[in-house]
Amino acid sequence: MASGTFEGMTRQTITTGGGNAVEVRGLVKHFGAVKAVDGVDLDVREGTVLGVLGPNGAGKTTLVRCLSTLLVPDAGRAVVAGCDVVRQPRALRRRIGLTGQYASVDEKLSGWENLYMIGRLLDLSRKEARSRADAMLERFSLTEAAGRPAGKYSGGMRRRLDLAASMIGRPAVLYLDEPTTGLDPRTRNEVWDEVRRMVRDGATVLLTTQYMEEAEQLADELAVIDRGRVIAEGRVEELKAKVGGRTLQVRPADAGELDRMVGALAQAGLDGIAGATADHDGGVVNVPIVSDEQLTAVVGLLGARGFALAGISTHLPSLDEVFLAITGQKTSEAADADRAVETENEEYAGVSA
Repeated sequence: MASGTFEGMTRQTITTGGGNAVEVRGLVKHFGAVKAVDGVDLDVREGTVLGVLGPNGAGKTTLVRCLSTLLVPDAGRAVVAGCDVVRQPRALRRRIGLTGQYASVDEKLSGWENLYMIGRLLDLSRKEARSRADAMLERFSLTEAAGRPAGKYSGGMRRRLDLAASMIGRPAVLYLDEPTTGLDPRTRNEVWDEVRRMVRDGATVLLTTQYMEEAEQLADELAVIDRGRVIAEGRVEELKAKVGGRTLQVRPADAGELDRMVGALAQAGLDGIAGATADHDGGVVNVPIVSDEQLTAVVGLLGARGFALAGISTHLPSLDEVFLAITGQKTSEAADADRAVETENEEYAGVSA
């Protein structure tokens, strides 16, 4: 389908063929002199979860707002669930769900009434809207509070109600912008389970999060954004491999053998293995490896040379380590500029028909 014409670009054609539920090309959004989104390209495959990571103020929320029709991009093009985000906003809103960083529910209505109202706005029949409201309240442990005004809910309960509202219409594409901030571990697990259930049913999810565990639990692929640009992308294991891959940690029975073990490995010149180091404080030899074959070769060599081993283990860099390695440290000036962007329109408007 044809995309809209944005400032500085001619009319172009983009399709969602090839299994992509979201296709973004060259998306740009300014706030004054600050370029919050700076030429972002993204593809999100149907029925998968894309985790979007980045420092505070990196432009993640601005990107979500552009893709959910809450902000109009200044340049670029995007098609979500078959709809152009600029030319077909009303049609798109019926195909997406959105949970922003702040719960946005009608505090005068009960929890059940909030969900029923949104279901009807999404053109569900009365019967289906009632059924979906009951089901979502049960899934998010809100059944007992269903008849109480949402204004009397705790912060965590309001958050769960907001999440239920974003899912009630069974959206084709669901945006979750830091959805579990402030939730207790049990409720966070409930949210994760519901996201997995929706993906199994065919939904596509774009998830922004500050929790690395959440990204590892849910995301099929990751995109790291900094200063409005995608600076790295790929599967979790691919990004870990780019940062440093696996490290084999070998613990000798005699800690005095550490340096001799390192020397034996260096002298052997095993294929693809270099840079073994002794960690005297930890009592282990660290050997960078990239395959199980290399692990076997190292252990076999040390055994053949007569070293007694007390233990072996492998270590992958954590996603936190990957994140820090990719993004580095932001200067205070850049951080202040980015924070100014993210404070623009902090409260999400409700996404309705």
